[in-house]
Amino acid sequence: MPVKVSVVVPVYNPGPYIEDCVASLLRQSLPPDEFEVVFVDDGSTDATPARLDALAAEHPHFSVVHQENSGWSGKPRNVGIDASRGEFVMFVDNDDHLGDEALERMYEYGVANKADVVVGKMAGKGRPVPVELFRRNHPHATVANAPLIDSLTPHKMLRRSFLERTGLRFPEGRRRLEDHVFVTEAYLRADNVSVLSDYVCYYHVKRDDAANAGFQRFDPVGYFQNLREALDVVERYTEPGALRDRLLRRWLRVEIVDRMSGRRLLAMPEDYRREVFRETHAVVKERFGPGVAPGMRPGQRIVAALIRDDRYDDLVAYAEWEAGVRPRAVPSGVEWHDGSLRVRFTAEYTDADGPLAVGPGGPRPPADDAPADLAEAVSRLTAAADAGFAKATADLVLRDRETGASYFQPVRAGRERVPAADGRSRLVLHGTATVDPAAAVGGGPLTDGLWDAHVRLTLGGWTKECRLGPVPAQGVALPPAALVAGRVVLPYRTKGHANLSLDVDRAVKSLGLNRLTPADAALSDGEVLSLALPLYVPDRTAITLRLTGAASGRTLDVEAVLTPADGARALLSARVPVRELRNAAWRTALVLPGGRALKLPLLLRAGRDDVRVVRVAPRGLLRRLLGRARRVLGRVLGPTTTRKA
Repeated sequence: MPVKVSVVVPVYNPGPYIEDCVASLLRQSLPPDEFEVVFVDDGSTDATPARLDALAAEHPHFSVVHQENSGWSGKPRNVGIDASRGEFVMFVDNDDHLGDEALERMYEYGVANKADVVVGKMAGKGRPVPVELFRRNHPHATVANAPLIDSLTPHKMLRRSFLERTGLRFPEGRRRLEDHVFVTEAYLRADNVSVLSDYVCYYHVKRDDAANAGFQRFDPVGYFQNLREALDVVERYTEPGALRDRLLRRWLRVEIVDRMSGRRLLAMPEDYRREVFRETHAVVKERFGPGVAPGMRPGQRIVAALIRDDRYDDLVAYAEWEAGVRPRAVPSGVEWHDGSLRVRFTAEYTDADGPLAVGPGGPRPPADDAPADLAEAVSRLTAAADAGFAKATADLVLRDRETGASYFQPVRAGRERVPAADGRSRLVLHGTATVDPAAAVGGGPLTDGLWDAHVRLTLGGWTKECRLGPVPAQGVALPPAALVAGRVVLPYRTKGHANLSLDVDRAVKSLGLNRLTPADAALSDGEVLSLALPLYVPDRTAITLRLTGAASGRTLDVEAVLTPADGARALLSARVPVRELRNAAWRTALVLPGGRALKLPLLLRAGRDDVRVVRVAPRGLLRRLLGRARRVLGRVLGPTTTRKA
């Protein structure tokens, strides 16, 4: 059978960090006879070569190429291209991993859209990944109609015929940004690029030892020379004008301005910071014309102008102020409504002095000239925020705590100018987000795990994220868990910071079921059990009441129904088989549609003709009472002696 996808994995001394990559390749939904994996070992000196050889011996669709160390990932990827035979080629780094359906979904999406390049949604675990690009699917993306240029890592799927037609290969040798050169040319020469955003295909992971190649300190001279090569590609395949300026702006913004801003700049050692500054100054003067910087946000333009004008001390002073600017988002209401979680919140920017405030009649938004001093820079930014307040946005993003997968939720936002001191105003956004557990993950249901709520606030010169919280202890009561789409979803405050998070199908004690008492239950007609549960259900829901004999262990499953009682409770109704329960005690549990069982602290004690509901004593309490009795008995009886024969 023809190979649909070849996965090329450059490998160098990953140690145990390759195991997640290998495991994800073995879990792929694409059948093993439809894809191959080519590991290219770039002269590893650890146990990896033997590990790869063992994998290749065990799995026929795995193969290994061993070579002398080349210094970087470019040559191993090129060797992998030439050694593979799939219709498409997918590049994966040895310390990252794929979603289980990544190859199948990306291949089918690429074929359906006749794409030369397929970009799969990424999730970052300790590493930044594009966010705006993956808001929605882009079956026919270009650098002009989608923010493709924000995604320049090599982790893409490319059609082999496109690679052969163009002769496209990675720059080789010990260098940086080889992926920028390769991916930029691929975008600009492809007949079509497709972006798949409704499934996380690629997990970009920061290693615990922070030894990923991209985290190592770089030589500024070599790095920015490699950056110039990426700019050369843009200029080779575009005409002068707005599109070229927009593409070049990506490197000015990400590789220079963002690197030389705020806490990121301040974290560099002084001597290294000055060295990087010298190189950024040179490349800004040399390669970015007058049309590039104006498309950036006001704060980014200030940094670019200070670098261009060689004002190192002023750049550091601005970074010290800007490092204190951050968003704050606080919930003002959380409730279940029509099967969705409504989250109301307020959001604004703050600095070291508190909420950021703007004054009346400030100067115009920033020009391209560098500000005279820090005071003017701050004045420009607050004026820009004031002028652009009508376009300010606040997004709610749910992020899987384990994988880093992020999904935007629908938000309705309003804007308010709140009076502050000295005639100034705070710029506050009021948002109402709707989280539908059945469709929150790219149109699919929330998966099991912990999901953290983040707010992404765009105002004036900034787009930054923060956790949603703290949830006020007074005035904001969190609703109970909900049974929606077959899953139990519990909104909760995190420990320590009291931020808003969602627990999906993990919580047990915090659901509140352990607080049920016989007073919450009723029996009518001797056999119809009604039980008020601290659980929200949007509509009538069929579940199972499981009865287990306390002595016999025998199990009876009884059909039950949950109906909404109010916003905080659901009413369970079940007809219990009294005759089958006679003269025995039965433990109770709820079995949810997905098969998860939740024990209840209630016991059905059946006589000959009747059933009573009693509370089960917590097992921990019984153990404590037994232990106490043993200790008392030991003191009464005294120490035990051993009789000699």
